[in-house]
Amino acid sequence: MNVSSKKPKLYVRAWGIPLTLPFITLIMMLIDNYLCQRSLLSPISHVSAQTIRVKKPITIRSDFQEYDAKSETVTAKGNVQILYPDLSIQATASQVQYFSKDNRIVLSGDVCILQDNSNSIRGETVTYLINEGRFIALPKVNQQVESIYMIKDIRVKRLINTPEQKTSPSI
Repeated sequence: MNVSSKKPKLYVRAWGIPLTLPFITLIMMLIDNYLCQRSLLSPISHVSAQTIRVKKPITIRSDFQEYDAKSETVTAKGNVQILYPDLSIQATASQVQYFSKDNRIVLSGDVCILQDNSNSIRGETVTYLINEGRFIALPKVNQQVESIYMIKDIRVKRLINTPEQKTSPSI
């Protein structure tokens, strides 16, 4: 029996949680920071300084996740799903990578970001440049990026809230 060919189960358990926790925490902070300051998908009400906001955790599911300490890169692969109930955001992609040295997150492979079940952006690759607070979406070959936004039209509110004008019959 070759003992060196088998990895002890403790090795997997010891590294499983430390590898995913930095990724989960990082993605949660980045999405929250960007959307609160830049309003990616739709205007989001900013919270006043006196309001205490209880943050809900972000959940990231994928077939595989790893952290490379040398390059300081976090990678999640295979059916990646990101759920962030605090901002009503759901995202799916084939792969998500966070490059901490470059302050950049790259979602790739049929990327779909959905907020409030209405606003969305779809593309083959979506890159978030953290320092610039900017998203760059690229399409599949011979296709286009698609964004859907629900726009609040204040003209409609005015029409609804305007009292009907009474007209006197002309003689």
